[in-house]
Amino acid sequence: KIGDAAIIKAIIKILKNEKIEVISSIYFNPELTGKKGIYTKIKPSRTDIRSINRGIKYLAKTNSYDHIQALIVKDNNIIMKEDIRGTKKMISKLKNNSDGILIKFPKKKQDLRMDLPTIGIQTIKDCKKYGLKGIVLKSKKNIFLDKSKSIEFADKNKIFILIK
Repeated sequence: KIGDAAIIKAIIKILKNEKIEVISSIYFNPELTGKKGIYTKIKPSRTDIRSINRGIKYLAKTNSYDHIQALIVKDNNIIMKEDIRGTKKMISKLKNNSDGILIKFPKKKQDLRMDLPTIGIQTIKDCKKYGLKGIVLKSKKNIFLDKSKSIEFADKNKIFILIK
């Protein structure tokens, strides 16, 4: 089964052969990303920050062939890793009230011109459904759809959103 990254790279190559340059999907819409900071009233605890840092280090060590662009951390442990089926499927495998944190960063060597990790209101609702307490994104490397609606929903449901 061919992955979406391979398809996107093939399309970019075809366009390049036709003398069409592909630029970043956020070039004209930088508001779709986020700058570093905490976007919600709820803030991560010290324990959460340690877990987040552990998850980010793990993602940095993955190789360019891994499909991991998201994982769930809790109590300084990685409790779940995304596979080829995606973030939504990974979250749905959690037990309710998991109390974990979703970290969603681009994969190594991911072509960010057309393929940025994305979250929106549905991701936040999935996080609530399975009891996640936070979401961490990479500054200017994720698309954050329905930002104000998502932040409002996260605040109502005591979920933090951190962009690093």
